Amino acid sequence: MPPPVSQSATARAAEVIARCQALARYSEDAGSLRRTFLSPPMRDCHQAIAGWLKPLGVVPTIDAAGNLRAVHPAATANAPALLLGSHLDTVPDAGAYDGMLGVVLAIALLEQLEGQRLPFAIEIIGFSEEEGVRFGIPFIGSRALVGRLDEELLGKRDPKGVSLREAIQNFGLDPSQLPAARLQYEKVLGYLEFHIEQGPVLETLGLPLAAVDAIVGQTRLAITFTGQANHAGTTPMNARRDALAGAAQWMVAVESEARRASGLVATVGSIRAYPGASNVIPGEVRLTLDVRHSSDEVRTEWVRRLTASALEVAARRGLGLDTATLLEQSAVVMDAVLTSEILSAVRASASTAHQMPSGAGHDAMILAERVPAAMIFLRSPGGTSHHPAESVLAEDVACAIESGLCLLRRLAASPRFLERTTRNRA
Repeated sequence: MPPPVSQSATARAAEVIARCQALARYSEDAGSLRRTFLSPPMRDCHQAIAGWLKPLGVVPTIDAAGNLRAVHPAATANAPALLLGSHLDTVPDAGAYDGMLGVVLAIALLEQLEGQRLPFAIEIIGFSEEEGVRFGIPFIGSRALVGRLDEELLGKRDPKGVSLREAIQNFGLDPSQLPAARLQYEKVLGYLEFHIEQGPVLETLGLPLAAVDAIVGQTRLAITFTGQANHAGTTPMNARRDALAGAAQWMVAVESEARRASGLVATVGSIRAYPGASNVIPGEVRLTLDVRHSSDEVRTEWVRRLTASALEVAARRGLGLDTATLLEQSAVVMDAVLTSEILSAVRASASTAHQMPSGAGHDAMILAERVPAAMIFLRSPGGTSHHPAESVLAEDVACAIESGLCLLRRLAASPRFLERTTRNRA
């Protein structure tokens, strides 16, 4: 049996939850939470986090991509760092814990160390963007760390016509300094992200935590059906080229066809009809398609099938069709050494060790391209996320703090962790 959760972890968990709720007040919308890439509320978020770090003697900086970066020094100078983080942006009408919990838990772990310095530095990262809401492109913050913010991405524009480059400049940052945001890989031991599960698995199992062993791959597409706008009252039904009717037929087909593949999820998450008047036949409809599966081969084949289905619908209805890829992300396996240490830490300090894949994308999958990466899931009551009802249990947060502190100490004493990365850097 694991030892009972300490009183200090219990008290710290209550503080973590209160801090997440405090950050949720910084929003672009009155009455609900929406905080997108480098929007004004992000500055308030940074200031609040800086206030929590100040008593620890840690002063955060903001890199050229808008990521908050804060380093707790190691016991010796020039030691490599373990990165802890998650994202600070949200979807519209969001909950208080997706992303934010990972950043606030990282701060709580520094507080639990009570000034102790480890053989490695700890760098906390609050990523500026993960959700892809403002520019339709996710992982802007973590892409910057692996050098994948290129000129094409910097030229992307939001619905108001502001480019990504301009958004960075409007926040008071300098896009020419983006190379300085990149990780120095030889000085990074790994990346660890705490995150809510955003699903029902842990609740069904009655477990507070899990180690993530893999993150499924995903494809995001922009789909546009083009027909002919015309008067809703004077155009006979048999003379119409209704883009919305075609889009609707295809959406139902997506749902029906995706159910045939085990483990596949396919979602039409956004739909906009133009010109958007009640008395005008829609001449254009823009949609998004999100397809995910743990097998890249299966995912790729079903993306082909679903886009072929859209072409068939468009051809039968005399519509035009355009498709554009917004994201093509391969499935990612988490680092075996870090995952093994997480399972041991959870087993020793909190609960039954469990490992599972993530159906959602996370910054960990981007950083895993360059550094060892791992994740710890916390139970999501009701399996609810991307919704104001999103929540966590205080006892699960306390378990995460205990397990996280145990993990840090295990890593600090693990030749397998320290020597392996030293050898890789050499």
